[in-house]
Amino acid sequence: MRYGVLLALLLALTPAASAEIRGYFALESRSYLENADYGQDNQQNSFVFEPEYYFEGESSLFTAQLIVREDSMDDERSHADIRELSWLYYSDDWELRLGISKVFWGVAESQHLVDIINQTDAVENVDGEDKLGQPMINLTLIRDWGNVDLFVLPYFRERTYTGVNGRFRAPFLIDETLTSYASSDEERHIDTAIRWSSTLGDWDIGIGHFSGTSREPRFVLTPQNPQPVIAPHYTTIDQTSLDVQATIDSWLWKLELISNSGFDVDRYTAAVFGFEYSFYDIAESGIDIGWILEYQFDDRKEDYAGLPQLDTVVFGSRIAWNDEQSTELLIGAGINEIDNIFWNIEASRRIGDSWKLALEARIISGIDDSQLFESPLFSVRNDSFVQLNLAYYF
Repeated sequence: MRYGVLLALLLALTPAASAEIRGYFALESRSYLENADYGQDNQQNSFVFEPEYYFEGESSLFTAQLIVREDSMDDERSHADIRELSWLYYSDDWELRLGISKVFWGVAESQHLVDIINQTDAVENVDGEDKLGQPMINLTLIRDWGNVDLFVLPYFRERTYTGVNGRFRAPFLIDETLTSYASSDEERHIDTAIRWSSTLGDWDIGIGHFSGTSREPRFVLTPQNPQPVIAPHYTTIDQTSLDVQATIDSWLWKLELISNSGFDVDRYTAAVFGFEYSFYDIAESGIDIGWILEYQFDDRKEDYAGLPQLDTVVFGSRIAWNDEQSTELLIGAGINEIDNIFWNIEASRRIGDSWKLALEARIISGIDDSQLFESPLFSVRNDSFVQLNLAYYF
């Protein structure tokens, strides 16, 4: 409610000629293909409203973006968040952004290792693509030899988690009231980051460094009555990253590499690398098809959450019909060292000028009962689903 009041106030105070408002609302229906391990429902429906507001002044831009979701099954998924509430001042050779915003780093398709500024909104989707708004001061220096981004992040946002009635959850509930931090400043620890990025011929290169509270927690199993719960613990890390994309004819070569210290291991390295090769206008049909192959590597035995960390090969295809309805299809699968398979299917098509229909499926296979302590997907092995989303854009 308070976000709606804020947006209404902004609209009332801003001259209509200088402002623009757009966004969408959608109905979403998700059907799970197997019965849940913990007694949850097999049908999950929700309503989503995501307005965006822009006001452009002389050498400045004000942006507000909100998201509100009401979910039929999971109370934790019924939430509201400010994705953007920022003021940007720009000139020829520098920009300054103040407020709440989203920043994306990375080039890979299957995993965004270097994307560390914003916290993951895990209740929105299981793919890690949705992010919470992050309070920040961001200064960008624009030079002939590249851009330098400097970040001061004065407030940490905890990751969101599925509730007791939700799917894609751990066997034990995550109790956010037991959250702890390595830093005595807790969520008010001031994080900092810097990134240089440039385009050198066919190469897009980014080199970054982040120092502050890890966006991914460690999980601590904590005794409670009547059953144990999981307490998130956020440690302090230093992470140096490299992302590279080379565009050579019909090839896109991609690399994301991080070196991270601050956990129980002295330092670990992780990478995702691969390529996408595209065939354009096949048989003069207007259809483009891209083939994707990536490899995910991590030299730890387990990740922050204590889950087994296995190397994974990801392959897939992206098809764009390039028609008036913007019909698109993305299908892919990740296969890890013990032959667990995570299928991902995304398709969308516009209907008229304002409507869009989207299909999404996440299918998990190749997991048996003997892999309880081996598979990072074991606790969600019965949570495969198919989802339909009908959205109206204004």
